Amino acid sequence: MHSFGVLVALLALMVTVATALTIRVPPYEQQCFFEELVKDQRLSITYQVGDGGQLDVDFWVTDPTGNILHIINKESTGSHDFRAKVAGRYTYCFSNQMSSHYEKVLQFSVEGANAPPLDPKAIVDPVLAAITDLAKDVHSIKEEQQYVMIRERQHRETAEDINSRVMWWSIMQVMVLVGVCLFQVYYLRHFFEVKRMI
Repeated sequence: MHSFGVLVALLALMVTVATALTIRVPPYEQQCFFEELVKDQRLSITYQVGDGGQLDVDFWVTDPTGNILHIINKESTGSHDFRAKVAGRYTYCFSNQMSSHYEKVLQFSVEGANAPPLDPKAIVDPVLAAITDLAKDVHSIKEEQQYVMIRERQHRETAEDINSRVMWWSIMQVMVLVGVCLFQVYYLRHFFEVKRMI
C-alpha cells in the first residue's frame, strides 16, 4: 500500500511540475501570462523562438507591484529562475513589437507554477525526495529534447534552402555553358566560311 501512495505522489508531482506551451506572437504585439505565487515559491521560465524573422523576441518578468524583475531584449532563447519575494500575481511577457513583418512562433515552459514551495522539514520520506528529484530531471530532459528538436528543424530548413540555391545556381551555370558553346560554334563557323568577292 505504501508503494501505491508513492506512485500516486509521483504521478501527481509529474503533472504539476511544469507546463509547456507554443504560442504565436504577431508583429507589433506582445503576449503576457501570469502566475499566482506565494512567498518563497520558486518559478522557472524557459523559452525558445522556433520560427519567424530573426528568431528573436523581448522578454520580461514583473512582480505584483509592477517592478521589472528581469528583462531580455532580442534573444532567441532565454531562461529566468526566481523565488517570489512577496505573494501575488507575477507577469511574464513576450514581445514582438520590434518586428514589422514576421510573426514569431515560440515555445516556453514554466516550472514550479502549480507546485507550492517545498519545506525541507516537510520531506520526511526519502523516497518522496528522490521522486521529486527524478521529476525535475525528467522535466529538464524534456526541455532539452524540445530545444534540440527546434534547432534540428531550423538547421534542416537552412540546409534545404541552401540545397535549393545550389540546384538553381547549377542549372544557371549549365545554361550559360550551353549558351557559350553555341556562341563559340557559331563564331568559329563564321571564321571558316569562304567569302566570295564579286
